[in-house]
This record gives sequence, C-alpha cells and structure tokens, in this order.
Amino acid sequence: MRPVLLFFLFFINLSAAFCQSYSIIDGKAIRMYQEAEDLTLSRQYDAAIDKYKDAIKREASFVEAYVKLAQLQITMGMLDDAEATAVAGKSRLGNPKATTKHKADIGWVFTNLYLKQGEFLKAYEEFQQTDPLFDADFKNTGYYVEMKEQMDFLSDHLAGAQQIEKEMLASPLNEFQLQYFPVLTANGEQILFTKRDGVGNNDKEDIFMSFMSPDGGWTKPEGIADAINSPYNEGTCSITADGNILIYTSCDAPDTEGSCDLYIAYKQNGRWQRPKNMGKNVNSRSWDSQPSLSADGRILFFSSNRKGGYGGNDIWYTVMQNDGSWSVAANLGDTVNTPKDEISPFMFFNNEILFFSSNGHPGFGGMDIQLSRVKEGEFTAPENLGMAINDQLDQVALFITAQKDYAYFTELSTGEKEHDRSLLYRFKFPEEIYLGENLTVTEGQVFNSKTGEPIEANLSLVSLTNDSTLYQFKSDGKTGDFMMLYPDKAISGLYVEKKGYLPKIYNVERDKIQNVKDLKVELVPVASGEEFVFENVFFEFDDYSLKNESVSSLKRLVKFLGENPNVNILITGHTDNVGSAAYNLNLSLQRAKSVQEFLMESGIHQGRAMVEGKGDKLPMVPNNTPENQALNRRITIKVL
Repeated sequence: MRPVLLFFLFFINLSAAFCQSYSIIDGKAIRMYQEAEDLTLSRQYDAAIDKYKDAIKREASFVEAYVKLAQLQITMGMLDDAEATAVAGKSRLGNPKATTKHKADIGWVFTNLYLKQGEFLKAYEEFQQTDPLFDADFKNTGYYVEMKEQMDFLSDHLAGAQQIEKEMLASPLNEFQLQYFPVLTANGEQILFTKRDGVGNNDKEDIFMSFMSPDGGWTKPEGIADAINSPYNEGTCSITADGNILIYTSCDAPDTEGSCDLYIAYKQNGRWQRPKNMGKNVNSRSWDSQPSLSADGRILFFSSNRKGGYGGNDIWYTVMQNDGSWSVAANLGDTVNTPKDEISPFMFFNNEILFFSSNGHPGFGGMDIQLSRVKEGEFTAPENLGMAINDQLDQVALFITAQKDYAYFTELSTGEKEHDRSLLYRFKFPEEIYLGENLTVTEGQVFNSKTGEPIEANLSLVSLTNDSTLYQFKSDGKTGDFMMLYPDKAISGLYVEKKGYLPKIYNVERDKIQNVKDLKVELVPVASGEEFVFENVFFEFDDYSLKNESVSSLKRLVKFLGENPNVNILITGHTDNVGSAAYNLNLSLQRAKSVQEFLMESGIHQGRAMVEGKGDKLPMVPNNTPENQALNRRITIKVL
C-alpha cells in the first residue's frame, strides 16, 4: 500500500476514535465536512481540501475541520499549509463546545507535523504535553503505541545528536541528472554508481565508474563495460574489495526470473566477462535488487519482496559454494527484518557489521539507516545511527570506506521548477560509531619466479587462532595484480596458492606485509630440488608438540600433496643456537616427525614425506637477535 494512503487511513481512524460529536451546530458546515471526508476516501484530495476550507469559511470555530484539513495537508506534503491550519485550529480551542478530545486532536496533529518537519524536540515536547489528554481507548490503539515507542526512542537520541558536514562530490562527478547508490573498492580509488538521465520510461539505467586521479580528484565517469551495460536497465551494484567481482540489478531483461534480477560478472585478465543471471537459487519471480557483496565475494546480501518474508521488503542472503554456485537464498530473520520494509543492505569490509535501511525499527521517520553487528555468528538487535545521519526523510544506500573515514550516500532534491535530481555526497563518518578493528589494504603482484610471467593465484587470509578464513581473493591472470584486506587481528597468515606451484606462506604480522603498495609474490614451479619455508607451524616451547595455530598451514600442505600426487617431500626441522647441538638436532628431528604424523593422519602415505633434523647447522640469518633466532626456528619443505 502506498505510504500516502497508509498515512491517510491512519488519520481517518484517529478521528473516528476521537470525534463523537462536533464542536459546532451549523448543519451546512457539517455537511461540507462530511462531503470532504467522502472525497478524501475516494482520493480526490484537492477537492477534499477545498471542501474542508469551505466548511471552515462557513464556521470559523469548526475544530474538526481544522484537524482533518491539517491532516490531509500533512499527508500531501503541504507542511507549511498544514502548520498554518493547525495554528488556526488551535486558536479555536476556546470554543465553549471544544472538548478535551478536540485539544488532544490538535496536539496529535502538531506532534505529527513536527515529526514530518524534522523538529524532533518540538514533537517530543508536544507529545508530552498532549499525552495526558488521550483517553484509555486511544492509548490501546496501535497508532498510539507506535507513537509512544517513537517518543521513547527520541528521548534516548535527542541529547546525543551527531554533527556531520555533507560534501557534494566535485565535478566531473554529479554531472548527470540522476546518479545514485555509490560503491567503492577497498583502496578507495574506484567508485561505481547507477546513472540515469531522467525519470521517463525511455530513460534507462546504466552502471558508470570513475577512478581517483593523482591529484585526489576523479576522472570523467564512463560506462563500466559494453559487456554489462545493455539496452535494458542495469543498476544498484556491489563490487568486491579488489574490484574483480560485480553483482548488479537488471530489470526486464529477456532472461529474468521476475521483474528485477541479480546478475554476476567476473573480471578476468583485466576485462569484464559476459554477466550471468544468478539463477533460481538466488532470484525469484518477485523484485530482487540492491545487492551487497561481502568484501571477498563469498556472501551476498540483497533486498527482495518475495514470499516467505516478514514484511514488504526483507533482507535476504546467499553463500557461494566451493564449486562456485550459490546456495538457495535465505531470509536474514526477524532480528533484522520487520513487518515493514528493510532495503539497501551494505556489509562493511570486515564482514562483521551490516548496514541497512528500515522503516520498521524505531527511528526518526521514513527509512532510517540501522546497523546490526555479527556476534558469534548471529546478527544482533539493530542500532539506529542517530541524528544527523538519519532525519525525517528516507535515508538509503549508505556506503562506508574500508578506512572508515568517509560515508558516501545519495541525496534527492525536488524543486517546483526543476526536475528531480539525485547527487552523490559524502561525510566524515563519526568515530563514535564503532566499526571494529582497523583495516589495511595491501596491493601487489603474483608472478612466476622463473619466467616473471603473471599468475592467477588464490590468496587466502586466515586467522591462525581458529583456522577461519577471513578473506579470499584472486590475482589477475593478465597482470598478476591483487588487493588484500587485513584486519588488526593477532596471528594471521596469508596463503598464496596455485596448482603446479609451491605455496607461498606469510606470517602477516611478523613479515610486516600490511599496508604495502607493491608486494611482490614469487611462486616457484613444482620441480625436484625446490624448497620453501613452511611458515605458521608452531610448537610448544622446548617441545615438539604442534600448537593449534599450526592447523591452517598443515591443511594446506595436505592439499598441496593431494593436488600433486607424484610429488614426494622432505620435511626438515631447524632450531636456533640456544642449547647444545645434540639436543637441538634431536628436537628438530622430532618436530619434523610431528609434521609427518599430521600428514599421515590426514591420509598421506608415510613414504611420500621423509623427515630429517638439522638442528642449528643451517641458520637463515645470524643468531644474534631474538627476531633472527625466531626466523631460524623453522620447518622447510623440499620437493624430492
């Protein structure tokens, strides 16, 4: 149901609850009033307004007519006229026939008027003054309960209002009639948005992009690719942190499941490939739109009005499977979704905070931006972002950079003499709203150590504490370029893998590979005699028992041997120079055997993994500092 009609019916029911008798006795004025009510019910709003005015003109003390006229003007968005009407009606409360209910009517009108105007303190104060006038029956209605909840919400938020300064993005951005739903890559150097030249049926949507120039400005926007923009509508997109996977909405295309569907496209060797409809597991016969990919592209959130939800539009999600397919979309549940509308989800880069717009959770009016945090795998109760990010209007499509410095959004402007315009803005995101640990971005290239040729490799950032994958990305097969995100988490490992090559393993913190612009990753082709340091294998102090943090690397060694069934390896243990040479030799051998035992327990034949201990005989670096000694305590893997 349209919001205008809902708002109108709300007021009709309010008056039915309040008005049992009229404040005047003039029968002709009352008939005009009743005719205006009938015109309103038949949606002849302009005629109804005129008829209410006629009733007031005939009988200036007609409080009910002032109330209904102001209500209808609020519904029509004529807020200045509504305020003038309400003020005039309030001045007539001295009428001897004006009752407590009439005063409550006027107070209720002012409360709603102030909310629509964004005058939240005035609305709160008006409600507090009027609340004692409402009778018990009205206080049991849903209208009152909802208003009381909003007033309780305002009492918690009025004192802590945020101050933000909006900044319109400079030319050559914002040169189209309509541009909206901005998204950026993790490094903040590419922006994508939906562009439309007008609101007519022939004004179609396309996805446009722009890049940050060396001077900090933006390049002239251009269409993302001919393979993606088509004669149909393409818009409301989401892109992975590295800019290599795009999901977007397309409407009325020949292969859509419904009115609007989600499509996916991959960038390979620097070029966008032909997009594909995401299929029936994701799309439905209803409206499916406003996608938000997790930073590494493994989880997709979107809005849909399909059956099986809690309200008009709900947030749904789907997960990429190991074979590249997508799971059957599932509703995010009633912690986030309500009987009203939830739209425009945005999963922040740390995969721990979901932003979305809702008119079903407590707010300031219209669609408010909410956030829900992921804790122990569950979404928490949403938090309203507060003033001044939210106000009485609709707020949608908020996007926050990985660096947590700016929030990007769209602002719609409507003028009486000008066509509608939507422009791209940003503001500094308030530090008071906690967004988790800081994120850094590392960029670089993966290439063949022998030939220098670029390699399309898999890069996985793993928490060594619990062997959970934080992010997964791929390097570009044409350039070798990659982009990785790093949260400030203790003991994490980066694994760079490609079938036919030895894996490259980093300890992120020790190797200091966070926030690096040109990390060169050399992958060595599998060949007899080649060797690599088996990073992130940890033992208890002065012991050969494997620590739990070693599991991630050990599993990848099992995977490597499974992908290369003809490869046999030599596992060599090394120590620093603390202790006797004989003791260190035995300790290094026992540690190598611990790795061998893990492989055997995982199904690798013992004959494929030989072991030896070298003690402190082959240090990588001099044992003259604690840091160097740590480097020398290692396991190496050699291809036999």
